[in-house]
Amino acid sequence: MRLFMRRRGEAGPARDAARALADLVRDTLKLDADATVSVSEISCGDPACGGSETVVLVMRPGERTQAAKVLMPMAQVTPEALVAALKPLMAGEAAVSTGLSPHGEKV
Repeated sequence: MRLFMRRRGEAGPARDAARALADLVRDTLKLDADATVSVSEISCGDPACGGSETVVLVMRPGERTQAAKVLMPMAQVTPEALVAALKPLMAGEAAVSTGLSPHGEKV
């Protein structure tokens, strides 16, 4: 299993949160061992996300990279919010999930 994290020198809770979320992504999407999951936290310009958002990239050999976003810091991402953001990836769509409902409400 390969796991990439944005900040290599970072230890402790952020690394644990990234690993836990990556494991949940693997379980939810039933990924093979050769798939790569990247979980990172980036600055967000959208006031709805509170300054940071969590970005999940799923890379399968021979396929386009898929992305999902959760508009909250990594430490605040709940399993329910992550699974909701991954739904488009479960349906095989190449779309990016924003973590928002079609009406712009936070999910």
